[in-house]
Amino acid sequence: MASRCSTLLCSTSRLASARIALAPLASRSRWLATEAASSSSAAPPPPSDPKIGRIVDDISGLTLLQAADLVTLLKSRLNIQEITMPAASAAAPAAAAPVEEAAVEEKPKEKTIFNLKLQSFDAAAKPKIIREVKALIPNLTLIDAKKFVESVPQVLKENMPKEDAEKLKAVLEKLGAVVVLE
Repeated sequence: MASRCSTLLCSTSRLASARIALAPLASRSRWLATEAASSSSAAPPPPSDPKIGRIVDDISGLTLLQAADLVTLLKSRLNIQEITMPAASAAAPAAAAPVEEAAVEEKPKEKTIFNLKLQSFDAAAKPKIIREVKALIPNLTLIDAKKFVESVPQVLKENMPKEDAEKLKAVLEKLGAVVVLE
């Protein structure tokens, strides 16, 4: 990857230097004269360091994919980590005091994601619970479902929304199982 990017940068720098050498010839052409005049008035002033100017010309000549490769290569070579920038706001310092007061009064958030854990079951309801467990867990054979039920306590389902977990808990409790939401 590094050799590919360095090859691309070398080739684009050669193209850019050739473009700079041919610039006086291009300005003499009648069909490029208006384009050169309009682009020179909108162009930013050239940088004081010619090395930076060449780098800017090389980078501006890259395609989008090449620029993305360049960014990832620079991040890895310079050991730059990904960070998220907070959204800036003009009223942020003024609003900081009320936010602190609201944080003190804020209630703990209600848990919305639960794990469903099978604690125990009635011996008479064991076949019904095995069938229900087999239906709940995909790709589980009847023998595996039996082993799962016999090795309680076990987590039956993970990361379930509260409503689904409560419905499943009610179904299993009707069958004779003791289920806990964690």
